[in-house]
Amino acid sequence: MDTKNFKINSENSLVEWIGRKVTGAHNGTIEVKEGNFTFENDILFSGKFVINTRSIKILDIEDPETNTQFAHHLASDDFFNSDQFPDAVFEIKHAEPSENNLYHVTGDLTIKGITHSIDTSLQIVKTDNIAVLDTKIVIDRTKFNIKFRSSNFFTNLGDTLIYNNFDLNIHLVADAQ
Repeated sequence: MDTKNFKINSENSLVEWIGRKVTGAHNGTIEVKEGNFTFENDILFSGKFVINTRSIKILDIEDPETNTQFAHHLASDDFFNSDQFPDAVFEIKHAEPSENNLYHVTGDLTIKGITHSIDTSLQIVKTDNIAVLDTKIVIDRTKFNIKFRSSNFFTNLGDTLIYNNFDLNIHLVADAQ
């Protein structure tokens, strides 16, 4: 069996997020801390990546003071509690190859110390020296105890409601080891 390991290059990898509310949306980035992928006979076998919740940036708010306030709020217990839980982790548990470099993947996502299974599709383009993974994961934040202004837990929110689902657009670049 031919096994090949790839280590994520944090400098070249990025996660973009989008959160929506009744009156619009916010978006930004999160740094990828570390991770790796293993291929057996050129087929994805396992993988894991860690994002740093302390690195959340907001790109759509230009006023520095408002941006800083929002960043601190996202880091608070209302959202990611970044002081207590600085890492969010996705670990591939099963990968089923498909056509055109696509895989159907089941993995465990851990946010705020809470783990849930997630099914997604991802694309991996691999050479001998590099593997590039792209995927979009839609996450129901309430499953990870992120309840702030959720209609599942609060009533009469009106135009302050924040939708439960948020998107992570993930681009990972990994170098052969």
